Amino acid sequence: MHRRRFNRQHWKYWGERRFRSDWHAKRRVLFFRFMGIMASAVIFFLLGMAGLAYILTSLFGGNAQATVLVWVIGCGMALAFPILVILIARRSFRSVVDPLARVMAAADAVAEGDFSVRVPERGSGEFGRLTRSFNRMVNELELADQQRRNLTADVAHELRTPLHIIQGNLEGIADGVYEADAEQIDRLLGETRQLSRLVEDLRTLSLAEAGQLPMNWEPVEVGELLADVATSFSGQAEAAGVDLQYSLRQGGEPLVIQGDAGRLDQVLSNLVANALDHTPRGGQINISAGPNQAGVQIEVADNGRGIGEDDLPFIFDRFWRGEGARQASSGLGLAIAQQLVQAHGGKIGVESQLNEGTTFRIDLPKPEGGN
Repeated sequence: MHRRRFNRQHWKYWGERRFRSDWHAKRRVLFFRFMGIMASAVIFFLLGMAGLAYILTSLFGGNAQATVLVWVIGCGMALAFPILVILIARRSFRSVVDPLARVMAAADAVAEGDFSVRVPERGSGEFGRLTRSFNRMVNELELADQQRRNLTADVAHELRTPLHIIQGNLEGIADGVYEADAEQIDRLLGETRQLSRLVEDLRTLSLAEAGQLPMNWEPVEVGELLADVATSFSGQAEAAGVDLQYSLRQGGEPLVIQGDAGRLDQVLSNLVANALDHTPRGGQINISAGPNQAGVQIEVADNGRGIGEDDLPFIFDRFWRGEGARQASSGLGLAIAQQLVQAHGGKIGVESQLNEGTTFRIDLPKPEGGN
């Protein structure tokens, strides 16, 4: 651990040195270009002043006093202008060239894969806003890169266990340690089904996050949706010794929303499956729905083990599993549920206390033109 920390500090130190070196190099290049432009302006001005003095002297007909006055004024302006140019150049260099060189050096570092670089945020002008926007962009790139690395590591971890089981059992059958009987075949089929679920869940999640998940929009009657989900899980709930119920809180009119019935069924199925994972025998799960100001609110509540306060911020992360969750789940159910709810323009939240239960709430908007 100490060695890893040392390596990170070591690379950060050399990264900062390299950034400063690149910044100084670009700063010098921009400085010489800037000074070249300013020197050219000074030369053109002096030539113009000399030409103007010659013209004025000719107009005065060679009058000695007028000629001296013109040349004194011209020399004074010729001396004052470079000083003024130097002052303006110095201020402009600090406010324009210096921050521009920093942004250019940082952009090169980001292009090479260094997302730890940041540009000092100085000033409140255009370049101040540019540096702040640049730093926000790099923050997002760094977060996306870290999420990509985490996802790759998580997928590799999740694939490793079933693949090792399948490989080990097949090698055992090939070596004669195991018999190729129905029990071994069923075990291998179970592991392949788990792999298939993981691959399909990853596909669904990636499409949902990219906004490319196909959706079949139609009016959905919430009561029928809840009844279908409760019926689908009734056998599993009975086998687990859990009482699964559903109810509607409506004012006489059917609750109808605009959405994809199959995707909403998938959301509720993931929540109910999660509730079954965390509700012991003799517990209860209730699926309910009712109107609210935004449209419809659906709740999936259980009186199971609950979720710790430290875990609540992470339950919608990929591959998060609470203590005691069955390993047959892919660990993507809640992440998929969140993405599908957001695809419907809704929100999902959770409240939970240890040993008291958990309640997931889904708020879905009314159909366009609805009352």
